Parts: sequence; structure tokens; C-alpha cells
Amino acid sequence: MIIVPWRYHFNTVTFSYTAAFWDWNEWELQLDWMALRGINLPLAWVGYEKILQEVFLDAGFTNTEISSFFSGPAFQAWNRFGNIQGSWGGELPQSWIDSQFDLQKQIVQRIVELGMTPVLPCFTGFVPRAIDHVFPNATFVNGSQWNGFPSSLTNVTFLEPSDSHFTQLQESFISKQIAAFGDVTNFYTLDQYNENNPYSGDLDYLRNVTYGTWQSLKSADSDAVWVMQGWLFYSNSAFWTDERIQAYLSGVEDDSDMLILDLFSESQPQWQRTNSYYGKPWIWCQLHDYGGNMGLYGQILNVTNNPIEALANSSSLVGFGLAMEGEEGNEIMYDLLLDQAWSSTPIDTDLYFHDWASARYGGSGAVSDSLYTAWDILRTTVYNNTNLTTPAVTKCIFELAPNTTGLVNRTSHHPTTITYSQADLVHVWSLFQNASDNEPSLWDDPAYTFDFTDITRQVMANAFVDLYNNFVAAANSSLNITYSPSTANATGAQMLWLLSDLDSVLTASNIPHFSLAAWIASARSCALPQSANDSQTTNSSTIAAAAAFYEYNARNQITLWGPTGEISDYASKQWGGLISSYYMPR
Repeated sequence: MIIVPWRYHFNTVTFSYTAAFWDWNEWELQLDWMALRGINLPLAWVGYEKILQEVFLDAGFTNTEISSFFSGPAFQAWNRFGNIQGSWGGELPQSWIDSQFDLQKQIVQRIVELGMTPVLPCFTGFVPRAIDHVFPNATFVNGSQWNGFPSSLTNVTFLEPSDSHFTQLQESFISKQIAAFGDVTNFYTLDQYNENNPYSGDLDYLRNVTYGTWQSLKSADSDAVWVMQGWLFYSNSAFWTDERIQAYLSGVEDDSDMLILDLFSESQPQWQRTNSYYGKPWIWCQLHDYGGNMGLYGQILNVTNNPIEALANSSSLVGFGLAMEGEEGNEIMYDLLLDQAWSSTPIDTDLYFHDWASARYGGSGAVSDSLYTAWDILRTTVYNNTNLTTPAVTKCIFELAPNTTGLVNRTSHHPTTITYSQADLVHVWSLFQNASDNEPSLWDDPAYTFDFTDITRQVMANAFVDLYNNFVAAANSSLNITYSPSTANATGAQMLWLLSDLDSVLTASNIPHFSLAAWIASARSCALPQSANDSQTTNSSTIAAAAAFYEYNARNQITLWGPTGEISDYASKQWGGLISSYYMPR
């Protein structure tokens, strides 16, 4: 029995962290995965730049003014959020804008075919700097600086929704979108203050922003529903006091015209302090993963108990959803929440993990008892974090810039704390190995090889931390008891050997999910002509330049994240090729 009408999927940034360079084959698999799990309200951001470009051209902006506003493929999510503008390392090619628009047509068509309702973009208010030349009398402000980026790449210009041109651009955008994809939805994603403070905290100002935005949507689509991520109320909580939140939300005078994603419900829910968003419909979301990080992690109690408790205590809760920044493993945690949407009582995780293992490995016959035991240990340890100072997927310290202090047992955002006994995970690894020793055909099962590789990766990453602690103790001359330069040298060599071995394991798996080469190849392939006509009109030097730009974007996101390391290591990955070429030399 379904207990909530909506099952939502995607964070805006997933389109950059995980899906930046996906082609139709990957999207087709993703959409099938979603439909099989009952998702019926997926976000669909691909190809946004094409329609926005046409809107701006019609308004009077030049191609140069527009192209200097757009960001590179790996960073488009934050351009859409109004955090950054422009690009570094090159300019977004028109061929990308066109090919992504064609891809979005396929995506939206398949979403509708599968019975899902897409959440599509609209005009948010973020505009190129030349707005004062195009609309000389327009009312606009420049947004706040984001994450230390230089002003040329941030402080994005925002057209005030009270300005008549806002509705003009909104109507233009939505009409063009309907012409392109059909009249397939009334849900529109629109985030104006994601990690970006409003121009003023005045209550009337905040209410007028949402009122003007809401009216622009209703003018373009009389049935429009504004879908908004509630992340800002947590991330900028110092600004977003309760009275400011209430004023901001009150601008949408019909509660049913807004849908709020409580983005981090499992760790930092905001629905209680906002009195269920003051009556606005909202969705209980599991964020779980920042930046596409790759640690094994979960909160099975919060993901099963808390949504059901919220449903009993909030009359405006209308859905459950996934809002991970990156889809990087831990699939059982996503299945668990989506299946909870069909049960009015908290799922029995003991039975669920057993059945999940049966479904995952049972295609060719009986499942080994070793695998059932392994997953039950994972259920009670790795996936049962109850210490919410570590609220999301953990990083391993070798993904961070080397230091002799401050790396181990970090909490909060991007924690490095290991929240379970490492010996338990080693036992799980042994059980997986025993299963394939007894049944070698498991190596032909891609689910088994993926999971065994992922567990091996985590066991080795955890072992690195122990070596690091030993190294620091031996290298610290102020610790007379443990100080030993010879031990430090030997342990340092072991740390590098372990990283080399881990890189080899991940590379040898031939699983793209664990491969830097696969990420780079995916990025570079986006430069190839998408049709025979493109092949005839695109010369080899243009293709080579685009491929180099896409590769730069791909490499920059997972390392420096910015021209000079503004968010360095945020989207770090434990990938074969990245460990050996980046983390080890560093």
C-alpha cells in the first residue's frame, strides 16, 4: 500500500557530480532504475541552457553576453543555483548546449512514458551582467560571494521578481519549454537562495520576492507548483530565522502551489522548527552523500522510523525522496527509503536486508549463507550509524591534503570518523571471499563483483588511517615514548604501498564506477559529433578543443573544484588512476 503520493528523486547538484557527462545509455538505465522503485516525481535539469539561451537572445542579450554567463559542464548546477557565473579553463561550446537539449528531449519523453511526472526548470531570476543594458530600467541586485570564488565568477546578478521583466522572461521560458517537450508537467524547480543570502533580511522584502516569483509562475502556467530545496534553511540558518522563513514562504499565498524538499531529513530535518513549513506541502528526503564521496555509510533507523513518525505528525507531508549530491554506491540505503514509501510501519531491516541480498545475488540460484551473514553485519554496523556528528558518507583521509593534524575523526560536513568497528568490516570482507571460494560463479555476477570491490576499497581505506596514526606518532619528536624516525620512514613507505595496491585493485576491477579513466573518457566523448550532420560541420580541431575543455572540467571538479582550489577535495573520489596520479604524489 502506497502511503505517500510522491516519491521524489535527485538533488540539483547530482546532475553535475554524477551525471555531468552521461549519455542516453546511462540515462536510460537510470530512468528504468527509478521507475522500478516507484519514483514518480524526478527532477529533470538536463539541457536547461538551450532554452535559457533562447530566452535571453529574444530579450536582447548578445551571444557573447550569454556565453560568458554559462559555466562548464561539471559546474552547471551551481550556475543554475546562482552561486557562480562564467567558466574557467575555457568557454562552454554551443555544441554542448545543443546536444544536451537533444538529450533532455529523450529523457523527458521516457519519464512520461514510464508514468512519472518530471520536475522541469524555469526562469529563476539569475541573469548576465548586461541586464542593465538590455533592460535599462530593470531592478536587480548582485548576489553574495560564494565559497571564496573571485567576484568575476560569483556575486551573480539577480533580477528582482517585483520587476515586470521577471514575468516576461518566465513566460518566455515556460512557453518555449512546453513547445520543446510538450505540456507534461506543472512542477518547476526554482531555488534562488541556495547558499546565497538575499539582498535584504527585511520581512516585507522576503515576502515580496516569493510573491513576485509565484505570480510569474502562475502567469506562465496557471497550475504551476513551485518546487524548492529546503537546504538554505539549514545551511544558512544564521540568516534564516523562523520569522524570516515564515515571511518568505508566506509570499506563496496558496499553500498547494509550493512543494518543499526537506533535503537532509535523516540528519538535519527542518520541518519541525518550521512547523511543517507553515503548511506548505513538503517531502521527507535522504541526502546521505556529499559531493559523490564513496564511503560505506547509512542510517537505517532514521530512514525507516523518522519518515513514519513525520507522517503521523505532519499533515502537509506528501512524499519521500532521495536527494543525494552524488549516486556513489550504498544502493541499499536508497532502496530502503523508497520501499518505506509503501509501508505504514517502519520496515523490519533484518528481514529487508535478507530479502535484498536474495534479490541482488539470487538470479542464478541459492544465495550463500556467508552473504546473508555479511549483509546482516553491515546492517548492524556500517549502515546503522546513530552518532549524527557524523551525518553523511565519510571520506578517507588520503583524499585530503596531507597534514599531521586535523585529518582524523572529523565530524559534521565531510566527516572522516569511522563509525563502526573496522574488525567487523574485515569480517564482512572474509565472508564475501568465502562465498566466492565456495561458489566461483559469483565472479560472473556484476552485483557481487561490484560489492566485493567496494568493500575491499573500504577495508583498505580504513587500514590507511591506522598506518597514518602510527606514522604521526613515530614522526612527532615531542612524543618521546613513540618518536622513532626509522619507524616513521617504514610506516610512511607502507602507507604509499597500500595506496598503490588500492589503486591496482580498483583499476583491475574494470568497473567504470571506480575508474578515473572512465570519468575522463565519458567527459571527452561529449565532444564527439552526435549525428552524421554534426560530423560534416565540425572540424577536428574544434572537437579536440572541446574534449580538452571537458576533460579539464572533469579533473578540476574532483580535485581543486575551482580555478585555484576554492573547494578543494570536496568531490574527492577513491578511483583507480586518481589515487596513483593525484593522492599518492601529493
